[in-house]
Order: sequence, then C-alpha cells, then structure tokens
Amino acid sequence: MFYQFDDDVISIKADEINDNILTFGFVNIGELEVIYKQLGFSLKAVERCRAHCSFLASDIAVYDDYSFVKINVMHASRMNSKKNCMALFVKKNLFLIASVSDNSFYNRDVFFKVMSKISSENITLEKLVCSFFEELIAGDNKELEESEQEINRLEETVLKNKADRNFNMNLLNMKKELLTLRGYYEQLIDISEALRENENEIFDAESLRVFQIFTDKTVRLKENVDLFRDSVVHLWDAYQAYLDMRLNQTMKVFTLLTTIFYPMTVIVGWYGMNFDFMPELHWKYGYIYVMLLSVAVVLCLYFWFKKKRWF
Repeated sequence: MFYQFDDDVISIKADEINDNILTFGFVNIGELEVIYKQLGFSLKAVERCRAHCSFLASDIAVYDDYSFVKINVMHASRMNSKKNCMALFVKKNLFLIASVSDNSFYNRDVFFKVMSKISSENITLEKLVCSFFEELIAGDNKELEESEQEINRLEETVLKNKADRNFNMNLLNMKKELLTLRGYYEQLIDISEALRENENEIFDAESLRVFQIFTDKTVRLKENVDLFRDSVVHLWDAYQAYLDMRLNQTMKVFTLLTTIFYPMTVIVGWYGMNFDFMPELHWKYGYIYVMLLSVAVVLCLYFWFKKKRWF
C-alpha cells in the first residue's frame, strides 16, 4: 500500500508513484521482491532483508540514491513478546517500510499510526521519517516510569524482609530486559545519526535538525535505562547483603544455643565417668541435683546473654 502526499493524502499503486511527490509505503517481503526494480532498489538490498542479523545489531547501508536500514523493533511494553523486524528504504520523495517479520501486526500498526498523525500540509521526507521513529519510542517514558516503580517496590520488599524465593529471578529478568532495551535504543541512535550524515544528499540539509531532536530523545531514554540498570545492580547487592545478614543471624542463634547447652555436655561427661567413690552416684537426691544443676546453668547463661543483648 502506498500513500501520496499532494494537495491531499491519496492511496496509489506502485506503478503510480511520482518521483516528484512525497510517497509513504508499506509492503511485505514478497511484494518488495516484485516491485524493487520498479522502485530503483538493488537486488542486494532486498537480499539483505532476508539475511539474519542479531537483535542488538542493525544493518545500515547508504547507496547513491537511497539509504537502506534493517532494524529489529521492540517496545518497552512488549519486552516478552516476539521481536519484529523491518527494512526501511529512504530515497528522494519516497519512504518505504518493508515488513520482514510482523508478529501481532505490530509493524503494520506502526505504519497506520504514523499515517494518522501526519497530514499533507507542510509534510517533508525528513518529518515523515522522524515521525516513524518517534512512533517506535512512543509511550516508552511511561513504561520506564512503571519500571522505576517496580524497582522501588522491590526495594521496599527487601527492607521489610518480605523477599521470596523468586526475588533473584525477578531481578535477573528485569536486568536482562533493561539490557535489551538499552541495546535497542543504541540501534535507533546509530540509525538516526547515520541518516543525519546525509551522505547521498537525499534529505534537505536545513531540515536535518529533526534527526538531532529524535537522537536527543532516544539518548535520554537510554540514560534512564542505564540509571535503572544501576538501581537493579544496587538492589541485587542489597538483597545479597540481606541474605548474608539472615545467614549470620541464623548462625548466631545456633552458636548461642550451642554455647548455652555446652555445659550440660560437660556435666554429662563428668558424671558419666562412673568412679566408685563419686558420692552423687549413690546419693538419694543425685538425679534431682544434676537435673536442677543443668537447668540452673542453662538459665544463667540464657539470661546473661539476654542482658548482653546477644539474643
């Protein structure tokens, strides 16, 4: 599907594209393979759409009369969903999105959201491209605020000694998500800077500042993600300190209990020697005497430790 920005926004076919009028298009890979020659794109660029690339690495190429970008797309609110991939072709008066993989029709939805936010009045190629990139990070600030609230909630959980056995896994997942999101923002920054360099001069030099505005926004998002990652690391350290404190407290209790009942071991060993001339062995009250002695020793040690605030 192609839309032409003349006096009004008009839906046209690929063979109706006018090189002198700004056009915005969305196709899938199969459609691109049919019309790429007609649009002036090379077969090599189309083949790059099919090639596998790492999620944290974008593919950018600058040709004589157009620029090619392949990007793996994600959103801060869709971290756990399958990732989408797009290929972007930007040439004079044409911006084409080729959907490589589109789970839940996310790529198509982005295209229509961009279309709903722009009009034919004062639209330029630079504004159109930046509107698309702006849509990719729309709402990310709100999602990052929710991440900050989640980190604060986890901090309160640690301080109130309410961390459960899944706490470590929750922190690890959050750390991975923030790392992935940081890599995604770096991709967007690299792409924006590459387009702003305008090596093939397809953009108006006086309008390139819109790319700098987008870059600045994305840099701020990446810096926020870095702050949250640092917070997660500090929270991890605090949780480990909390576990160490609990372990030390447990060991302290066991040590005190061992210390309290150790004298009983001495008493048992003493009276277990069975010498013939031990008066308590044949004494009528020997059993009660040893029992009261043991209880007295235990109580004395207990209250002494209590006074020292070791309990």
